[in-house]
Amino acid sequence: MSRVPLIEIANATGERQALLTQIHGAFGATPAMFKAVANSTAALKSMWGSFGALGGGVIGAKLGEQIAVAVADRNSCEYCLAAHTVLGRKAGATAEELAAAQAGESSDAKTAAALRFALKLVEARGQVGEADVQAARDAGFSDEEIVEILAHVALNLFTNYINIAFAVPVDFPQVKLNRAA
Repeated sequence: MSRVPLIEIANATGERQALLTQIHGAFGATPAMFKAVANSTAALKSMWGSFGALGGGVIGAKLGEQIAVAVADRNSCEYCLAAHTVLGRKAGATAEELAAAQAGESSDAKTAAALRFALKLVEARGQVGEADVQAARDAGFSDEEIVEILAHVALNLFTNYINIAFAVPVDFPQVKLNRAA
């Protein structure tokens, strides 16, 4: 049971209703996470806007979803792990690639470097050093891409915390966490 009400489109008005309608159109349904975030129009606008902005960024959707899966597992967020596994498959990642990403790994050296950097950001709470940034550069990432990797991590921390703190019910096919809660 969610710790905050899950706002339905039919019960929303104004900008909140418009945002939920856009989200419903994008997914074909309104995921429970967005219904929880809809308790604050500003938070919903921020989250949805971030998804849109990063979706048009220089980091491809597949890598973005691999980052999301890695961060979700590291934070023990069952909701985000389930959702981003589905979205990762839609972005072209195989089940094997997503399982590897869940563990922070990839057979592709550049993807592996991005996942290492993303998880270092999570584990060190942003306290990375020059060597960590340089390792991402050495793997072939531009500064623009490195900043965007951080933005993906930040957005996923937001979504992880929403789902964990408010016990949002998972409405995607369950995926087993690697990391103990």
